[in-house]
Amino acid sequence: MTPSIPLHSPSSTATPTLRTRRTSHRRLMRRFRGEDGTISAFVAVLTVALLAVAGLAYDGGQIIRATAEARDLAGAAARAGAQQLAIDQVHDGRAWLDTAAAEQAATDLLTATGTTGDVQVTDTDVAVTVTVTQPMRLLPLPDRQVTVTAISSTPSDVLEGYP
Repeated sequence: MTPSIPLHSPSSTATPTLRTRRTSHRRLMRRFRGEDGTISAFVAVLTVALLAVAGLAYDGGQIIRATAEARDLAGAAARAGAQQLAIDQVHDGRAWLDTAAAEQAATDLLTATGTTGDVQVTDTDVAVTVTVTQPMRLLPLPDRQVTVTAISSTPSDVLEGYP
């Protein structure tokens, strides 16, 4: 037969003394003695990683915005050029462009917005290539060049049915 153990012994409810607390603290410190500063290194690496992710998100968003801006400017310049129809061709029933006026109109719009670009005009098309430089603000990388081309055409059937 096994001896019975009382459930509520006075020694089990007693609070640990100061000496036992020090001893348990010393044992714990001996156990982790060689790992001083590991949390600091982890926090430093984690901080750098989070800053890199934030930089990618911000600078990536700025590149997307610059691409949209370049696309809008190229499209606007191409449309401005495509509005320059050759009047003598319109009277003959053709929707052809005045190539000199179309190139000038597209170039003027690019100049007015302070954008650099290349304009190419044919009898029916205006192609505008815009280049925008987007600086990298947070990441230590070189500036990004964003190049977009927009083409605006005069449809050949614009004047169908014209007498």
